[in-house]
Amino acid sequence: MSAALDLARLRAETPGTRHGIHLNNAGAALMPEPVLDAMRGYLDLEAAHGGHGAAERAAARLEAVYDSVARLIGAEPDEIALTESATRAWQMAFHALARTFAPGDRILVARAEYGANVVALMQVARHTGACIETVPSAGDGRLDLGALERMVDRRVRLIAAPTIPSNGGLVNPVAGIGRIARAHGVPFLLDACQALGQRPVDVGELGCDMLAATGRKFLRGPRGTGFLYVRRPWLDRLEPAMLDHFGAPLTGADGYALRPDARRFETYEHSRAGRLGLGAAVDYALGLGLDRIARRCRVLSGQLRAGLAALPGIRLHDLGPDPASLVTCTLEGRSAEAVRAAFSTAGIAVGVSLPSAAPLDAQARRLPPLVRISPHYYNGEDEIAQALSVLARLPLPAPSRGGFAP
Repeated sequence: MSAALDLARLRAETPGTRHGIHLNNAGAALMPEPVLDAMRGYLDLEAAHGGHGAAERAAARLEAVYDSVARLIGAEPDEIALTESATRAWQMAFHALARTFAPGDRILVARAEYGANVVALMQVARHTGACIETVPSAGDGRLDLGALERMVDRRVRLIAAPTIPSNGGLVNPVAGIGRIARAHGVPFLLDACQALGQRPVDVGELGCDMLAATGRKFLRGPRGTGFLYVRRPWLDRLEPAMLDHFGAPLTGADGYALRPDARRFETYEHSRAGRLGLGAAVDYALGLGLDRIARRCRVLSGQLRAGLAALPGIRLHDLGPDPASLVTCTLEGRSAEAVRAAFSTAGIAVGVSLPSAAPLDAQARRLPPLVRISPHYYNGEDEIAQALSVLARLPLPAPSRGGFAP
């Protein structure tokens, strides 16, 4: 395997690159042709044979998706549940744990936790009397492992953290969190949405007990797909808060039995075409090699950060010594939406990260809405240069008008 990715081939296999510059991969990446082919082929099968007939004919391929996802994260296929989103996956694991929470129980969360997860945490705290406590961040912005170690006691029922948050390139010391959690016998629920597809992820090395991820971001799969990993020793300890006859087959008129694998967290009805697209996206990333993808992402995000740092009026908001390919910034005197509109006029897709995406961190750092630029391995260096030129052409306000609050 060569050291460099074949950019010309990657772009030829990505139809979306012919319609503009896509730098919003942290929101939803462009799907490659193999993903589109897998989904189109299945829809053609459904058109010819109906939903049930298509599923029967594609059964082996659908089953293989579990194997692909397991290889991606170093798990076993029976530890994987396929879901409709990362939020669905995260909530299925969390609410299964929360069934046993009681007043005085403690939930430790990273400051960078995703907003949807924070809402679920608050809901459970309100109804059970458990309390949510934010683990302090170290000086470089990453979760403070020493503080986490000091906070853990017998009342801690869960540690939750994202690998990479939605609002910047911070990469948390996940393996260190896993070691602490495992040493104290506390379950560790990891949100890996922004990590999957841009950096290698191995659940054995990270020490997480549960992991939730999506297909639509850096993994380049279709929207409406995701998965949940549950480490084998935890499977028999968790009953999903919601069940149907797929996750828990009926054993008689008044009984049911949970499936022995992670598919107890699934339901009967789902998009088979989406799942095949997810499997194709995983296989595509594995074929390229996550190490090579990570190197390419570092090159592009490094070029972008260096260019932004050289522009007047730009403030970078990324934290950590080895930031990921999510670059967040503000431009003096202009809202994030106005900057995104300027990019859109130039044919460049970027995102906006609202404070609600990572509310605990946004409150701690007093962050406004941020411009989020997230290149991926199929982007070219010339596209990064064009994005920088858009910002360079935007006039700065007069000094008396001021800018964003820090």
